[in-house]
Amino acid sequence: MKHVKEYIEANKDRFLDELFGLIRIPSISSLSKHKEDMLKTAEYWKTKILEAGADKADVFSTEGNPVVYGEKIIDPSLPTVLVYAHYDVMPVDPLDLWETKPFEPVIKDGKIYARGADDDKGQGYMHAKAFELMVKTNTLPCNIKFMIEGEEEIGSPNLGKFCENNKEMLKSDIILVSDTSMIGMDIPSITTGLRGLSFMEVEVTGPDKDLHSGIFGGAVANPANILAKMIASLTDEDNKVTIPGFYDDVLIVSDEERLEMAKAPFVLDDYKKALDIDEVFGEKGYSTNERTGIRPSLDVNGIWGGYTGEGAKTVLPSKAYAKISMRLVPNQNNKKISELFEKYFKSITPPYVKVKVTALHGGQSYVSPTDIIAYKAADKAYTESYGKKPIPVRSGGSIPIISAFEKILGVKSILMGFGLESDAIHSPNENYPLHQFYKGIETLPYFYKYFAEMMKG
Repeated sequence: MKHVKEYIEANKDRFLDELFGLIRIPSISSLSKHKEDMLKTAEYWKTKILEAGADKADVFSTEGNPVVYGEKIIDPSLPTVLVYAHYDVMPVDPLDLWETKPFEPVIKDGKIYARGADDDKGQGYMHAKAFELMVKTNTLPCNIKFMIEGEEEIGSPNLGKFCENNKEMLKSDIILVSDTSMIGMDIPSITTGLRGLSFMEVEVTGPDKDLHSGIFGGAVANPANILAKMIASLTDEDNKVTIPGFYDDVLIVSDEERLEMAKAPFVLDDYKKALDIDEVFGEKGYSTNERTGIRPSLDVNGIWGGYTGEGAKTVLPSKAYAKISMRLVPNQNNKKISELFEKYFKSITPPYVKVKVTALHGGQSYVSPTDIIAYKAADKAYTESYGKKPIPVRSGGSIPIISAFEKILGVKSILMGFGLESDAIHSPNENYPLHQFYKGIETLPYFYKYFAEMMKG
């Protein structure tokens, strides 16, 4: 498929300019002030899908942010691939840690630096350009549909309903997703599992107003102090979660599978150096890869209360807050875990404060089978493009809607990610190597080729 590299080389600067146009729109789904930006981004995607060769594309309204749908049906009797991606991005805070402007992409050291460069504008846009490549070179071997949403980073609260209402339109043989990572730039891998998610917010209230910490300190409970102690009690000395029932449904991975996981290339010293840490930390008895792939975890994602501005203000805060996420593994139900968390957090609340617990969003874990045609096609695609077989891996991340796709649409998903751990997704200075962007566009047409061939038998 010599034409693949030739087309990319001839159009790579335009591909990058179009991606930069997408990145420049600050489509932060968690901030209401960006509502107009969400619509603008959806319209941008619609335009680019049409320009790439889709027969039709539309922006569909939901109770939240719109969904972009497009399709090209070359023959109803041929297999159909449904591409899923998301156009929303995470907030950019803390802004002062960015070395460049988060929505003004720059290329430095062979990498695109910007919010959304990898997650998921860079990875998502590879699909639009791979599609264009196949259409313009008359090599598209099957039907293709696009579903691009704007709420993945807040748990996809409206996409499930959209899928329920449009089952016939979304009918396909496989859902293709690029929103995960590879082990390394020269080590292709296919994500075979995603952790589920339960995301909570807690509010601890003491006195009805902020108080002078000199006059009242030591006499009235400080919600910030109490919250810190409550959070500390959520895990024990072995870093196991202490919530009763938390591990009841955890799927125990066999020793044989753990041995297979251990074969994946991983250098602990390089891992620590890349993160500038002296030592790793996690549940006792498990390796770093196991802790993020086959074991659940609990983390504080944000904590605040009282005075956090410049200089000093000696107050005893009225309220303290925290956002807490729990990453879940197969068999754990996110709604059940949220209920267990709320029950336990309230049970450890001392009588001198009040607590409010809110479940913000979540989703189930997902395991992608390795014996289906789509996996075999992905395996051959990576092998063709990289010259080596990909390694199956389980990701520590979550894409909450993936498990819902199978339940609602009755279709499996294949996770062909091209991101790297060093891409700093969700963090300041998010980046995406140019090599990965172009390599993704090169690899995806191979997937379509082999998938269509294998589906024909």
